[in-house]
Amino acid sequence: MPAKTTAKDVAAAAGVSTATVDRVLNNRGGVAPEKERLVLEWARKLRLDRAMDQRASRTLRIAVAIQPPDNPFHAALQEAFNAAYRLYPQFNMQFRVHHISARSGKETARLISNAADDHDGIVIIAPQDDDVIASLRKFQAVGKPILTLATDIGGLSGHRYVGPDNRQAGRVAGDIMGRLLGKEGGRIIVVVGMLSMTGHAEREHGFRAVLKERYPNCHALPPIESFEIAERAGDMVFDLLRRDAGIRGIYNASAGVESVAAAMRALGRAETIFVTHELTEARQRLVKEGLIDVIIDQNPHLEAQICIATIASHFGRHQGSIPDAATGLRICMMENCEMSRFSEL
Repeated sequence: MPAKTTAKDVAAAAGVSTATVDRVLNNRGGVAPEKERLVLEWARKLRLDRAMDQRASRTLRIAVAIQPPDNPFHAALQEAFNAAYRLYPQFNMQFRVHHISARSGKETARLISNAADDHDGIVIIAPQDDDVIASLRKFQAVGKPILTLATDIGGLSGHRYVGPDNRQAGRVAGDIMGRLLGKEGGRIIVVVGMLSMTGHAEREHGFRAVLKERYPNCHALPPIESFEIAERAGDMVFDLLRRDAGIRGIYNASAGVESVAAAMRALGRAETIFVTHELTEARQRLVKEGLIDVIIDQNPHLEAQICIATIASHFGRHQGSIPDAATGLRICMMENCEMSRFSEL
């Protein structure tokens, strides 16, 4: 019969003192995060009974830098991260949501620099920006994890991206648009939030590439940037629809979907094919009304769960499997546009 694992065995495997093991397993605090992670990891590997359901004593504080909740996608993410402490108490992690403007890289960089002092990691959605990248590198230099969410940020290494393949998402949107417009084709309005947002640019490129490859009678107009301002997206689409009766499709890769639908309704253009992203309750109603034809959803609640599990695993607080960070796509139409919610980790 094998000998029972003791705190001394865990200390030897983790390279720490038995006193450190005792402090971690009895929730006395005062242990550095990396040492705490090692102790919990080895205690579970060696199957020390007291570690099986151990709740870490130190509360981890994770910054979540996203846009304000007037953007429905970011509202869903905020809801998901705010619920994490209550839904997953075993991880003892607080996700602190900080609202940033996608149009101000310097403000975002300052927020990142300030967060480095009292946060243990960061989840961020931001455009490609030199100031933001520089601040993230400093954040990373002290060993704190960085997760980019929904849109990646180039120029970093050692971080993890959680979200869909945006180029593939754009190609799927293009294929759907081409099929729905048929042989006749037509001109298509393309709305992006910001081309400096890597995910938006990838979607736009993928969309345009598919039309060029397979649908020669479908002509995507030059992309227009809403700068993540919903009303601006609606105003620009209204102006284009009013001036060009030959427009037969709209592809919106970002915010402002409800404003675009309002423009279509005001001009009596409900027959215009409308393809967009991110399923929300408001967009669900627009699908059922027939103003939106297809939504390509990436499920923000699932993405938040993956971020939570990834960070918990980084700190040795989650021993289960972590879902693939490359989230899939779900095609939502009138017959299947049901909202997704949390499931257990």
